[in-house]
Amino acid sequence: MDSLKLSSGLIFIHLVLLAFVFNSANAQLKVGFYKDTCPKAEAIVKRVMDQVLKVAPSLSGPLLRLHFHDCFVRGCDASILLNSSTGQAEKDSPPNLSLRGYQVIDRVKAALEKNCPGVVSCADILAIVARDVTAATLGPSWRVETGRRDGRVSNFSEPLTNLPPFFANISQLLTQFRSKNLSKKDLVVLSGAHTLGTSHCSSFDSRLYNFTGKGDTDPTLDSEYITRLKKICKAGDQITLVEMDPGGVRTFDNSYYKLVANRRALFQSDAALLDNNYTKAYVKLQSVATDGSTFFKDFGVSMRKMGRVEVLTGKAGEIRKVCSKVN
Repeated sequence: MDSLKLSSGLIFIHLVLLAFVFNSANAQLKVGFYKDTCPKAEAIVKRVMDQVLKVAPSLSGPLLRLHFHDCFVRGCDASILLNSSTGQAEKDSPPNLSLRGYQVIDRVKAALEKNCPGVVSCADILAIVARDVTAATLGPSWRVETGRRDGRVSNFSEPLTNLPPFFANISQLLTQFRSKNLSKKDLVVLSGAHTLGTSHCSSFDSRLYNFTGKGDTDPTLDSEYITRLKKICKAGDQITLVEMDPGGVRTFDNSYYKLVANRRALFQSDAALLDNNYTKAYVKLQSVATDGSTFFKDFGVSMRKMGRVEVLTGKAGEIRKVCSKVN
């Protein structure tokens, strides 16, 4: 009996310790993580971003994408920023070749290193910058949780299997989001980021010229829009850029959902949102929403949730001195 009590007591203590460790690890990611070690961190990031966007507003979409592409591969650990002398890093992988804005992150990091050397992680910089470019383009703002640390590994092959491709169907999208502990709602909300930025014709030209391999067009894409896009994108065009949200490419709003609802979104992965009852209902709701739209609030919530994916905290990883290379 005594041994049973002792065993039960040890199990209880073990569970308490596990809970303590789990909660401690998560507690390190919080709003205001740098309030004592670098109290001006977010103000410094914002100052640099204001300067950048004043002269290069087109970088808002790419800088927001950097955070997405980082978090979906190895979690939010700034592995997307690492260079490889042999071209084998994440940034060298096909899904990431169109990414831009690395030099901006370097500029932000340099400003932070000057004020608080060795304190603010590159992973946190990506999260803060994503919030700041969204707010700067008249979108929502949210309180960013910080405390991430930077990873030391970046592999060419991992984006190929972890990043949702632009031709993904709804099942593939839901599966990949679920693998990151993100929900149907997170999928349809975070897709709204496509209201910013541009895309190369090559990312969607199969929908215009060879959808099933027979020289046909995608029947789910509005026929008038196909005609308009064909005037911009010739078959095989690898260079031309097209606004994902025509006329509103530098304004964060709910117009993306109007495009999806009207079958005018560029990517198959956008059109796929109409193939699930929940995501379709959200698209329809936001496509007609005005001042009462919940999209801005939802976006902040989902961005914070995505920002927690597989983060490194505590003593894991490192705080890089230069974002493109390990210490």
